[in-house]
Amino acid sequence: MPYVRVEMIEGRSEEKKAELAKRITETMVECAGVSAESVFVVFEDVKAENWAVGGTLISARKRAAAK
Repeated sequence: MPYVRVEMIEGRSEEKKAELAKRITETMVECAGVSAESVFVVFEDVKAENWAVGGTLISARKRAAAK
């Protein structure tokens, strides 16, 4: 029973998450040889102010890019 957790900055639509879940499931079936019904995909939306890259919050990077 594979459990795939996807953490990403919030903002993707339900349709995009559905597409991602489908493709992740298909890949697990193809590569791991499991049934689609056994694959769990969980999305964790993270606010930009709670995620940093290279020591800089994503929210700060977005503000700087908007200037």
